[in-house]
Amino acid sequence: MTTRRMTVGQALVEFLGHQWTVDGDVRERTVPGILGIFGHGNVAGLGQALKQYNVLDPTLLPYHQARNEQAMVHQAVGFARVHRRRATLAAAASVGPGAANMLTGAALATANRMPALLLPSDTFATRVADPVLQQLEHPHDIGLQVTDAFRPLSRFFDRVQRPEQLFSIALAAMRVLTDPAETGAVTIALPEDVQAEAIDVPVEFLQEREWHIRRPLPEKWALDAAVAAIRGAKHPFIVAGGGVIYSGAEDVLRALVEATGIPVGTSQAGGGALNWDHPQYLGGVGATGTTAANRLAEEADVVIGIGTRYSDFTTASRTVFQNPGVTFVNVNVAPFDAYKHGTQLPVIADARETLTALLQALEGYRVEPGYAQRIEREKREWDAVVDAALLPTGAELPGQSGPQLPSQSQIIGAVQSASAPRDIVVQAAGSLPGDLHKLWRVRDPLGYHVEYAFSTMGYEIAGGLGVKRGLEALGDDRDVIVMVGDGSYLMLHSELATAVAEGIKIIVVLIQNEGFASIGHLSETVGSQRFGTRYRYLNRDELNFESGDLLDAVDLAANARSYGIDVIEIEPGADATSRLHDAVAVAKASRASTLIHIHSDPFAYAPDGEGWWDVPVAQVSELESTRQAYDEYVEQRAKQRPLLGREEAGE
Repeated sequence: MTTRRMTVGQALVEFLGHQWTVDGDVRERTVPGILGIFGHGNVAGLGQALKQYNVLDPTLLPYHQARNEQAMVHQAVGFARVHRRRATLAAAASVGPGAANMLTGAALATANRMPALLLPSDTFATRVADPVLQQLEHPHDIGLQVTDAFRPLSRFFDRVQRPEQLFSIALAAMRVLTDPAETGAVTIALPEDVQAEAIDVPVEFLQEREWHIRRPLPEKWALDAAVAAIRGAKHPFIVAGGGVIYSGAEDVLRALVEATGIPVGTSQAGGGALNWDHPQYLGGVGATGTTAANRLAEEADVVIGIGTRYSDFTTASRTVFQNPGVTFVNVNVAPFDAYKHGTQLPVIADARETLTALLQALEGYRVEPGYAQRIEREKREWDAVVDAALLPTGAELPGQSGPQLPSQSQIIGAVQSASAPRDIVVQAAGSLPGDLHKLWRVRDPLGYHVEYAFSTMGYEIAGGLGVKRGLEALGDDRDVIVMVGDGSYLMLHSELATAVAEGIKIIVVLIQNEGFASIGHLSETVGSQRFGTRYRYLNRDELNFESGDLLDAVDLAANARSYGIDVIEIEPGADATSRLHDAVAVAKASRASTLIHIHSDPFAYAPDGEGWWDVPVAQVSELESTRQAYDEYVEQRAKQRPLLGREEAGE
């Protein structure tokens, strides 16, 4: 057996540089780069290896500097989505706090079913110098360390306790990373002494290796049952999830709905499955959905879920599907998701392959004329609602005093009007995901990137940077537009420095509403009167932040400017959205990153889409607002569909 003498760190770097993903005719590097922040836990292991290969073969596994470990994982996820999960980035962190900082990113990747390779460092496997700097100590379990916290957050976890374990662990990790049914955060914990240990590495381990994406065909019985259910439906409805995008199924989905007339609503991850102006596309469905999609979903007798996790936002907390006899046909490559809602019609297969089979098997089927007319009417009416919501500022809004502030809907309209059809909007948390789900008019399969499985505040800038990295790797020069509220911006904005350092262009639209606007609105609906959701100076007499002046000393535009990024400030006024439109145009014409800062009215809401979200309300309270909210909550909760069966009237 031919071997090479190498350290574990060197062997892992060279191994990763030779992994390839194959998806039909597409072949690309599985892990084309690594992000890292070095400390004593990895500087002599992975750090030395990356330096060595940067000298010997700079293209093998290019290194990218980061400012925050959590942000490294967010970049990997953004990169992976734009590559439709065929490729991702590795993220390397040091011992203790460096590793712990990646935990949120790990959970985000796993919740979103997005591949991300995490390489947190660990304390000495030999325990020769216990306790080392940044080591946990538990008397009941000395071996328990920070990296063990990755276990419940990862789809794969293992620790390289001895150099010989690297080979089996690395291969097992790659299998999970490239499996569409199992992918998520893949974590290999690397003790700091093991990283630097030498081992005789089989040359076979270092050779090019291909990982073929599984695209399983639907089983005949499952396909036949699905076809029979759809052919017998009077009001079929498709819920298109992220699986449509990841499998590249948008073209065949379009062909299917054009042939059958079946309407489509999308989850957040499914945005882009159809363009906004397609006759069969009714917009988002669920808690943040449109009236068009939610009304048709409410009456649906057959719901065809394609690549969706059926989160509570997609199902409006199980209230959106109200037909007592509704049947779920769930197409998903992951059995875990295919069996949701107690269905007896799971189709455990690739979305594209299944839709191709359905297109052929449903030949001659078309929805009834009355249903088709209903689809057309609901879409037309919702489109008119959106047209009105996106109108630029100009008229005085009710209840406003002082300089006019645009609504978030109007801001979305201005950004949309200045964007190009193939531009990608990136978002994750706050009120923006809901507003974008209703209002953003998607014009490209990859044009809508909203991380809403974990809905992580702080994802936006780092995730947008990852999206842009992914586009550049594909030779795609479209723009990435990050929309972020002040609350989420304050959580994690340090990767602006990374964008400047590497000359990576992103456009950031920072919307300042002086607090946590989304939770403020939610707080109001549950009777908590927006407590703790506005950025104010502390009222030391009342010991709260409810009545003090707004926190005007914090200058977010100046903060962004300090990173070296170009900043355009939009002052309040009647023409604010027109100036925002022009600013986006300027940013698009620039070769550098630009942040555009604009104030918004946090009390001007997007149109209601008739969706509901189950957030429990206190059952007893001294506050009248809470008592009223509880009465409304009970009324809404009565509409929830149980997993199995339906309660009869009077029960």
